[in-house]
Amino acid sequence: MRLVNLLPFRLQLLIGKGLGKLLYIAMKSRRKIALRNLELCFPDMPDSERQQIVKRNIENTATAFLETSIAWWWPDWRFRPLTRMKGYEHIEKAQAEGKGVLLLMAHSLHLEIDGRIFGLKHEGIGFYRPHNNALMEYYQYRGRCRSNKYMVGKREVRALIEALKQGEVCYYLPDQDYGRNRCEFVPFFAVEDTATTTGTLLFAEQSQCAVIPMMSARLPGGQGYEIELLPAFENMPSGNDAFDVTQINQWVEKAVSANLDQYMWVHRRFKTQPDPEAPSRYK
Repeated sequence: MRLVNLLPFRLQLLIGKGLGKLLYIAMKSRRKIALRNLELCFPDMPDSERQQIVKRNIENTATAFLETSIAWWWPDWRFRPLTRMKGYEHIEKAQAEGKGVLLLMAHSLHLEIDGRIFGLKHEGIGFYRPHNNALMEYYQYRGRCRSNKYMVGKREVRALIEALKQGEVCYYLPDQDYGRNRCEFVPFFAVEDTATTTGTLLFAEQSQCAVIPMMSARLPGGQGYEIELLPAFENMPSGNDAFDVTQINQWVEKAVSANLDQYMWVHRRFKTQPDPEAPSRYK
């Protein structure tokens, strides 16, 4: 990965696309998961269109490996020209009010890039799952801290709440299936009963922070990347968990729809159902 990093950016994108063509053949099970997710979310979409999205999605998944090495190892002088940021005034507004910020990010395939871009402007704190492999954890932790403060393990809930109380900006990703503990079943695209974490509400209630969502994109033509910070959710938490996490899912829908092939569709987003005895949606 370090050797590939010496190559020009656009050449790396081409390599990633070529690698993706191989992964499309090799990643049969993940390819099926991505296709099934699209079938569930967009039942009226022509099958041929879904197939094309999955093909591009796997290519983007391969490119994400190279993007990870860019995010972890490129120096600022090389990385910064590829980045754009919009909406930072929403962070400034929250902090002027004395609030920490829970920055909501969706699982874009260039997620590592997104965190690095924000960190160039404002060093944040990540909430993440430590890697099981000690060597990969060494690289992952240091890579993600390239332009950020530090990382908090997913079991260190109290540490993240304290950071928010101290006015920090903390990253949180509420758009995957984390099981039925602390979740509500609310709509996500065409799936009416999607298990959606209420972790966002726990952090917001305990710390009295602002909850600010973010959108991101890899720009066409090798232009680089852009993140956009949106206005903070009003009155969150409101006391109605289902209503609040529905709003969060609507933001995720907007972020995903802007670049359908840049989202992590290979995750089994709909594995948890209201009825634990219901047959799997992936069989």
